[in-house]
Amino acid sequence: MFEDPFVPDASLYPFERHWFDHDTGSIHYLDEGEGPPILFLHGNPTWSFLYRGIVIRLRKRFRCIAPDLPGFGLSARPSNYGYTPGEHAGVVGDLIRHLDLQGLTVMGQDWGGPIGLRVAVDERPRIRALVMGNTWFWPARGRAMNAFGYVMGSAPAQSLLRSHNLFVDRLMPLGVLHPLAPEVLAQYRGAQSEALGREGVAEFPRQVTAARAWFSDLEDDVAAHLSDVPLLLTWGTRDPLFPPSTMDRFRAVFDDVTVCRLEAKHFIQEDAPGEIAEAIEAFLAE
Repeated sequence: MFEDPFVPDASLYPFERHWFDHDTGSIHYLDEGEGPPILFLHGNPTWSFLYRGIVIRLRKRFRCIAPDLPGFGLSARPSNYGYTPGEHAGVVGDLIRHLDLQGLTVMGQDWGGPIGLRVAVDERPRIRALVMGNTWFWPARGRAMNAFGYVMGSAPAQSLLRSHNLFVDRLMPLGVLHPLAPEVLAQYRGAQSEALGREGVAEFPRQVTAARAWFSDLEDDVAAHLSDVPLLLTWGTRDPLFPPSTMDRFRAVFDDVTVCRLEAKHFIQEDAPGEIAEAIEAFLAE
């Protein structure tokens, strides 16, 4: 079992730990509650802690599963792993098959969106519904996103991301409408300490442009295989990177779209966990 030097605050993260012994290393995940399963996928630089407020609210009626991707949270940080979205989707797919999840709803935000949609395409017979928030599934378009990928993927920025907790200390506070409490920010900071290694955090922004071919295939596959899957968009309307107009691309592909607009910025799970949980419960009740 992976022995982690970071120990979450039990008062903020009151969940039993579960482990999946994968070829890449031990993968940590939450598995709370009973009922129809929902898989919650985080992005950068977060981990399953991001979904704590939603899981606590939904576990009375649903089985809530939230893994930490390799390189994040309590999961292993393998040296022989590229930390690409394709590899992450492969690990998540293996976890789904390991748990034999059926009638599954997949929620993804930030990088959890494209990773979750890739998994949904690959495991289509298992999929019941999708929930996406402030995310994308197509090659980077527009000045803001391409500039972000270029700047954060440059050698100086990559060095800073590895040597400093730049994403947590600088970018996470900018990504919430309501300031994070010091003890909450400490959970994100502790899970991405220099001692643990920050390869996963550093690689994600580089992949915005490096994974263009992967995104192109994903865009085609989503349109071909997932357009009939019911989709709930829980969208933070104050996110400059993924403004509300981003939802138009989802509406153009999916036949059955429900929208829940949130007074939130990028990290919607921190700004509006209650509203998201209510929207998911109402959506799946239909």
